[in-house]
Amino acid sequence: MMPNVHLIGIGGAGLSAIATVLLQQGYQVSGSDLQASTTTARLEALGATVYIGQRAENLSPAIDTVIVSSAVSTTNPELQAARQLGLTVCKRDQWLGQMMAGYEGIAVAGTHGKTTTTAMTAFMLERLGQNPTYIVGGFIPQLDRNAAAGTGRAFVIEADEYDHMFLGLRPTVAVVTIVEWDHPDIFPTPERLYQAFTDFVQLVPADGLVIGCGDASGVDLVTRPARAQVVTYGLQTGNDWQAVEVTPNDRGGSDFGVMRAGEWVATVSLAVPGVHNVQNALAALVVASHQQLALPAAAAALGEFQGTSRRFELKGEVNGVTVIDDYAHHPTEIRATLAAARTRFGARPIWAVLQPHTFSRTLTLLTDFANAFADADHVIVVDIFPSREQDQGLVSSRDIVSRMTHPDAQYIGPLAEAAAMVIANLAPGDVLLTLGAGDGYKVGEWVLDKLST
Repeated sequence: MMPNVHLIGIGGAGLSAIATVLLQQGYQVSGSDLQASTTTARLEALGATVYIGQRAENLSPAIDTVIVSSAVSTTNPELQAARQLGLTVCKRDQWLGQMMAGYEGIAVAGTHGKTTTTAMTAFMLERLGQNPTYIVGGFIPQLDRNAAAGTGRAFVIEADEYDHMFLGLRPTVAVVTIVEWDHPDIFPTPERLYQAFTDFVQLVPADGLVIGCGDASGVDLVTRPARAQVVTYGLQTGNDWQAVEVTPNDRGGSDFGVMRAGEWVATVSLAVPGVHNVQNALAALVVASHQQLALPAAAAALGEFQGTSRRFELKGEVNGVTVIDDYAHHPTEIRATLAAARTRFGARPIWAVLQPHTFSRTLTLLTDFANAFADADHVIVVDIFPSREQDQGLVSSRDIVSRMTHPDAQYIGPLAEAAAMVIANLAPGDVLLTLGAGDGYKVGEWVLDKLST
């Protein structure tokens, strides 16, 4: 009989992906979460036992291993019960390292872009018949999952830097998209973050490969000490792989050529918008080359990719109003998403509703947030989504707005009030973008519901 594994926080992006792979591999899987969701329902359909609410009685001596995420506190009743029962307790990074044993691990890291790049790579390998195992921090609608247990040699995984999770992985190929200060609750200085990425890159053995974005900040710094060969990609000259002749297309994405060492090797037509996705697609193509796959076929597969949930996700169009949701919760991500929206929608008025994520990030990057909205015509900032943090009274969303020089920016705290304001002022042709990693996407959903009635 396969081992019995229990996951505390099974509905989260990271643990739900692990649970999906374990279920497909034949494990007995149970888990708990604070609330039911489409994710927990999907896991139940796959055969998991899911408890809503976290209680000591959800644990039994029959469980072999308990997996916990970084968000689980030491006072969690299930974690305490697991220790009292003498069960093996394993953090997510430890378990993922074990799961990757025996595979060619392709780990995609970066403070921005890692979810989409991981999803692109997994989708491309799937389309090319490689049957990879993969774990992605976002749902891929075209594959109807965020993870899968494949029979191929590749294990594609999103390498999360939060709480140093990626240091438990076993990569033979590492992708680094960008390294920029984030998660100040874990990395109190930029140098601490850079050191963590340097340590991650050095996990790749000498006969492996490190793939770094040569256009992006911090990447050269953390990849320079690598033991493995380093290959760079990007739009700038001097990269080993370069995107050239980048132009918007009628699919909402970009068309571009790919040069490797000065030689034209592929043409790509993406359906996902933004220069950042051109860079992400280049990283996936370097992986395809390393896997000795035909680049034209890989490029064609990337052209089919339509994105992941909460990454420039079209929520709906009603009465000439387009609603988009994006997970962007760092100033660099916000600028990239708004730039992509401006390229895609041209002169159409863009409304941006930002829900800042965590007090520590907001306080640390306050000025950067205030300067991130040049491509939006109207800006609303709602209250901070606290996530795992407590409000110490040091910062609020009003502080972002007070620092902005934008001609139309305002603070409206509650989501419902922000939605009501937007509904009262939207006109046909307008674009609404909800931005953030919390529940700010509800604003867009409420707007669509109201406009539909």
